[in-house]
Amino acid sequence: MYISQQLKESNIAEYLIYMWQVEDLIRAHGCRTERITENIVNAYPVTEEEKKALAQWYEDLTAMMLREDVTEQGHLQINKNVVIWLADLHLRLMASPKFPYYQVAYYKALPYVVELRAKGAKREEPEVETCLEALYGTVLLKLQGKPVSEETRQALTVITAWISMLAGYYKDDKKGELELE
Repeated sequence: MYISQQLKESNIAEYLIYMWQVEDLIRAHGCRTERITENIVNAYPVTEEEKKALAQWYEDLTAMMLREDVTEQGHLQINKNVVIWLADLHLRLMASPKFPYYQVAYYKALPYVVELRAKGAKREEPEVETCLEALYGTVLLKLQGKPVSEETRQALTVITAWISMLAGYYKDDKKGELELE
């Protein structure tokens, strides 16, 4: 819970990847809050009060996943909303003449986006989401101890640079400090 709050304020892309991992952790525990508390919450070296708040956070997320029918796959609407906001911000940045460096970063990443989509990524989803999913997939590979090819690493470096810029502009936009026109 505390990690998610910090990430949401500091880096929205890392926040989304973290939240997708939390969704998968909940799924791995069969969406059963008692198992989540036993295996995840109780492992945290925090006070009992903090554990109670963390258990409630997981319970609330689990309830939302059950309500939204994303217990097998997919993402919570709260996370989808962030992707929508990022995709909209991306379009606004691309339309503005004030952000040529952002536009260059995007165009550098575009060939990799096209390649990801050709390999089976959902074409109807925003390009931002395709890239975030690629970054999350790499996190999963690393957690599983599986290798990541040099070609993939190079692509992720370019994608990460673009997504990092977008995340920075998201932070500015949320603070009301981004002037697009």
